[in-house]
Amino acid sequence: SQLHVSGKIAEETKFTKVGQYHTLDLELQRNFTLEKDGEEAWDSVARGIIKEACDPVKSADVWAVVMQEGLANLAVLTGARTVLRQRIEVSIPRKRGGRASDHDKGLEKFFQTTLDTLLRQIDLTESKPILLASPGFTAASFQKFILDTATRTGNKALMSQKANLIVVHSSSGHLHSLNEVLQTPEVNARLKDTQYAREGKLMDDFMTLLRKDDGRAWYGPEEVEKAVEKGAVGRGGGVLLISNALFRAQDVPIRRRWVRLADKVRDVEGGEVRTLSSEHESGKRLDGLGGIAAILTFPLDDLDDDGLEVEVPNGHEVDSRA
Repeated sequence: SQLHVSGKIAEETKFTKVGQYHTLDLELQRNFTLEKDGEEAWDSVARGIIKEACDPVKSADVWAVVMQEGLANLAVLTGARTVLRQRIEVSIPRKRGGRASDHDKGLEKFFQTTLDTLLRQIDLTESKPILLASPGFTAASFQKFILDTATRTGNKALMSQKANLIVVHSSSGHLHSLNEVLQTPEVNARLKDTQYAREGKLMDDFMTLLRKDDGRAWYGPEEVEKAVEKGAVGRGGGVLLISNALFRAQDVPIRRRWVRLADKVRDVEGGEVRTLSSEHESGKRLDGLGGIAAILTFPLDDLDDDGLEVEVPNGHEVDSRA
């Protein structure tokens, strides 16, 4: 895998001249240095993303194997991202006549390859949910293969993961099927202590407060900023929910606007900041509300009121709504 980066040359070298356009290929296992100018270049969000990207496994909440016969996608779910770690493809002969044994051997090879890949990725000393999702009975058969292998080889560490193996149904073995899996009540119940599930619950709590219409739940850029300015998103239960899409804005001033707001809630007001991924169901729900919402510590009314106060010559203030 490699990443193509293109841009205009700012400093001349013996290979390039200033003003020319050049393309670089950033490859795996090849070090490179990334520099930004200015005090605000490396903000808290950027530093957090880089730290997680360097090793998403350390911040993993859930492992997932989305599979069908001959195909498996091994992914790790963090609080903000779903990262594909490995795609496994093994040719499995079809069952034809009396040649079912060829199919069984191919399926066993597929399961062994998938298990070997999984074991290279996960730390068996940690206790984290491992979703096994597939159409039909492929995931259940793979679960049985894992436990049989652990028994046969005397692998106690692998056997200790038995309670973490969660078999669920998916429409296909492709990675996009993971979204529908994560929405099922069964999976949500099993993942209730993970960061992903906690963020889903926060969105549920927010929607519950919004339906109550008691002034403790607000969404939208202007409304949330007003709530933060009034100190209502701070210690004692204040939560800022913000989509990672806002932190990816191409317009730098817009991006900095949201970084400053998140920093203020977390570092000054003492509230909680949760960045939700647009790839996760909870993030998609938040995107539908403008990408930003807040649960307040105390109720506020009329944050969506556009009325303006203007000063007139005699010194009195007049509400423009009047």
